[in-house]
Amino acid sequence: MSRSQIILLILLSAVFGLGAVFFAKQWMDSQTTPTTEVEVVERLPVVVAALEIPSGTVIEEQHLSTRLLEKAWTTDKQFTTPESVLGKVASTTIFPDEILLDQRLSIPGEGATLAALIPADKRAVTIRVNDVIGVGGFLLPGNKVDVLSTVKYNQTSANTLTVLKDIRVLAVDQTARTKDNKPIIVRAVTLEVTPKEAEKLLTAKSKGDIQLALRNPHSVEEKVVRRYVQPSVTIIKGTSSSNVRVRE
Repeated sequence: MSRSQIILLILLSAVFGLGAVFFAKQWMDSQTTPTTEVEVVERLPVVVAALEIPSGTVIEEQHLSTRLLEKAWTTDKQFTTPESVLGKVASTTIFPDEILLDQRLSIPGEGATLAALIPADKRAVTIRVNDVIGVGGFLLPGNKVDVLSTVKYNQTSANTLTVLKDIRVLAVDQTARTKDNKPIIVRAVTLEVTPKEAEKLLTAKSKGDIQLALRNPHSVEEKVVRRYVQPSVTIIKGTSSSNVRVRE
């Protein structure tokens, strides 16, 4: 074999080798799986209700569970450990898997269970009742009632007026909540009223007999809109008259 033939074979081998490397690289690039960046989301534990917690319930360990929540969705009103919730009182019904919030619970030392159920602008007033005034035992916590007052003037004359409407019953016979829907005979009823309504209720109680009228829970009390009409006087001059508004 001549020298020129040997050089030609070497050149051909180099060309075929470079070609093989090129096609191998192309094939490997086509087989490479593209990488996807995964966003790392930080999650924090929050306390949720493990079961339904009725209003007025003192929260215990079996009522609670924890879930991981994205940090961006957490607030300072939520609780991160069950220990920070134990002993508090649920001011409203809390449903399973609901996140416990500070404003739905009473603060420690707030007093009895009933006190935690009263809004800041309301008062609880208890009145003694019998089986008739207590709507035959069908009165239960959470019901709405109207308060009627009957004043007797003599043996044959009396007058009945509705003094309060749409009043919520907080408790019956020292019971703020009940799982039964059965009639019970009660001796006392605690009503949720404003300070002004409390004055009207006690005044009506002192003047005569009161009666509670049970309302449908879905009934809506129509609001009476009172429109102020500026007073006026009529001025008569001879055969003509004019109406003039009186300025205060």
